Parts: sequence; C-alpha cells; structure tokens
Amino acid sequence: MPLAVEAVGLTKSYGKLDVLTGVDLAVPAGTVFSLLGPNGAGKTTTVRILATLLRPDGGQARVAGHDVVRQRRQVRGAISLTGQYAAVDDLQTGAENLRMMGRLNGLGAAAATRKAAELLERFDLTGAGNRRAGTYSGGMRRRLDLAAGLVGTPQVIFLDEPTTGLDLTSRQAMWQVITGLVSTGVTVFLTTQYLEEADRLADRIAVVDHGRVVASGTPAELKRRFGDQRLDLELADRTRFDAVITLLGARVVQSDPDRLTIGVTTDGSAAHVRAVLDEIDPQRVAVRRFSLHSATLDDVFLALTTPVLKESVNV
Repeated sequence: MPLAVEAVGLTKSYGKLDVLTGVDLAVPAGTVFSLLGPNGAGKTTTVRILATLLRPDGGQARVAGHDVVRQRRQVRGAISLTGQYAAVDDLQTGAENLRMMGRLNGLGAAAATRKAAELLERFDLTGAGNRRAGTYSGGMRRRLDLAAGLVGTPQVIFLDEPTTGLDLTSRQAMWQVITGLVSTGVTVFLTTQYLEEADRLADRIAVVDHGRVVASGTPAELKRRFGDQRLDLELADRTRFDAVITLLGARVVQSDPDRLTIGVTTDGSAAHVRAVLDEIDPQRVAVRRFSLHSATLDDVFLALTTPVLKESVNV
C-alpha cells in the first residue's frame, strides 16, 4: 500500500534533552495508525514535526508524499491537526465555527454554509448547531473541533490524544467518528494514552519510548510477541516475590510489589503453566494463587517501557 506518512531517523533535542533519538515510521494510506508511549516519550513532538510545526534536527519525513521541511505548504494543505484540547470559539455557534473555517479555507459564503450543515449532520451536531460552542459538553466540543478540521477535506488527520478527559460515552462516540473517517479513505494518525482505544481502532501500532520506536505491528502481532496468554501469580511474601522476579527476568511483563503480583507470558497450555509453576515454586510454598488471562496491549506497553525490555522489536 502507498504510505501516507513515512519517517526515517527523526531526531529532536532541546538543549541537552534528547526528545527524539531516531524515530522510524511507515503508515499505509487509508488506515488508522496509533503511536503509543508514556508521558515524555516523544509522541507529541513527533506529531508536531510531521505537521510542520517543528523542524527536526535530523532525519527525514514525508506526509501525503511531501517533505515536511522542504514542502511545508503542500503538507499543510494535505493535513488536519486536532490537538489535545478543542480549539473552537466559544462565543460562536457550532455552525458559525464551521462556516468561519470554510471561509478561511477559501470557500465562498454559500459553499461554507453547505459544508457546515453537512459536517454538523455527519458529527451528530445538527440539533446544537445554533447554540454557542461554550454551552457544549466536552464530547460535543471535541466532535466540533474534529469537524472543523475536515472542512478542507484532508488526506491525513493527526489526532493528538483526542479523547483525553472525555467520559466513556463521549469516547465511544469519538471512536465511531474515527472509524467513519477511515471508511472515506482518510488516514488517521492517532496518539493516545488509552490502550483499549488503540486496540479497538488501530490497524497498526508503534510503541515509542525514550525518543525511539521500540516495537511496531498490528495489535494482534504485538500481543503474540508477548504471549497470547498471561499467567498472573500472587506470591506469598516479598522475599519470594523478589526471588521469582530475579529468576524469570525478561519473561516478567508486569509486576506490582505492593500486591506481590507478577505477570508472565505463556502459551496458555496446561503443560506450560505447570512447567512455569514447577520452575518457580518446586516446593509449593512460593505461589499463593494464580490465574490465566488473554494478553492485552497493557502487557505489551508495560513490557516495552520497563528497563528490562528496551531492545528494539519489529513484528
């Protein structure tokens, strides 16, 4: 498939602080791509470079076929950027916000009015179109903000944590909107702190940590990389907890010292579970209880952003 976004070796520093240390990305057109990472990992900096708001110190990137440094005007004409906070005019109605964006995008008055009406209907805001945006709920404001970004029919939409602060109902409404965007051929580049959001929406995911991509693939591929199943163990005391952590090493995908719990990858078979228990607890005194769960993106995220698993992975 043609690539809507591609980056090779992106670097960015602020003084002595290295924010990006060599980010590589390849995003097929007409898909949802999600960039995951802990706070400070470089997600927003990456988006700002791809959206031409920052210049990289090194590396190259192209969006919609245009170089983000040498062809900034063309990139900006092909993208839409929705940040973490809705950028709407609270004193204007929803319809007025969209008409204003239409005029700023070069539409005539009549065309801007038609486009506003179309987007209000598409984002289920027709009934609130004549209300001031300042009276909207958080979810409505986010939908209006996203609608404003579609006035110019972009090829690539950057959504930087679009559902942060929204309740579950509003988040689910945004998920439906994002899915609908991709069905029209738009490419969505999504950053999020909600792992279930990426799991549900993304065709491909990249995990970034300390300024570089440490894993990439489909959600299913990433889960298989860390085992289709996770064996959760509750240890009898802190001494045994520490001993098991040392014994299992990189096989531990999550741990909680306060609760004395450890998560270990497994293929889910009775033979493998029995073998792990025999290995760590041959005397039958270290493990208080255990349970088996399907692996989640939480397991992937926690494993990749802990010191024991910092090696780059490509699946």
